[in-house]
Amino acid sequence: METKMEKQKVLVVLGSPRKKGNSASLAEKIIQGAEAAGAITETVFIQGLKIAPCQSCYACQVKDSKGCAIEDDMQSIYPKLLESQSWVLACPVYWFTMSAQMKIFMDRMFALGAYGQNPFHRKRIAIAMSYGDMDPFRSGCVNALRTFQDAFNYTGSKIVGMVYGSANKPGEIESDGALMARAEELGRKLVS
Repeated sequence: METKMEKQKVLVVLGSPRKKGNSASLAEKIIQGAEAAGAITETVFIQGLKIAPCQSCYACQVKDSKGCAIEDDMQSIYPKLLESQSWVLACPVYWFTMSAQMKIFMDRMFALGAYGQNPFHRKRIAIAMSYGDMDPFRSGCVNALRTFQDAFNYTGSKIVGMVYGSANKPGEIESDGALMARAEELGRKLVS
């Protein structure tokens, strides 16, 4: 008797104040690639959510913890993070690193360990970033990419790939055809 393989779930987290900004355009291409490879995707736009900064209370780290003690919109995202096999994290560079929205989200992921045994293990991750300067070093993009690399190396997650490019006006990044093609290919690779 044949059993159907369950489709991979990909959670896309947009960490920009612009719902249709350049990092969102890159994420959209990753989504197209992932869906073409058979994945189911869901997008969370964190700008419109109430997500408080981590309070360093460590309630999520004690034995038999019930999870993060902060009751806000992050509570609805934890189950989505757990049930997804892959994550796409997309944001612009603000002041030489990731956006504040993405940083708060990343800080609150600290509590994810309370929701299961090593919930980061085997997660496959794609990173998408946009920045204003032409140079990823001078813009600070490299600082953000390194933060993602360090965090997910620590958790045992696998960063499958990163796409990033320079653009200022919303949608401007879409004119970089080669970058957009790499983003779509990253989506396919993410779920393969």
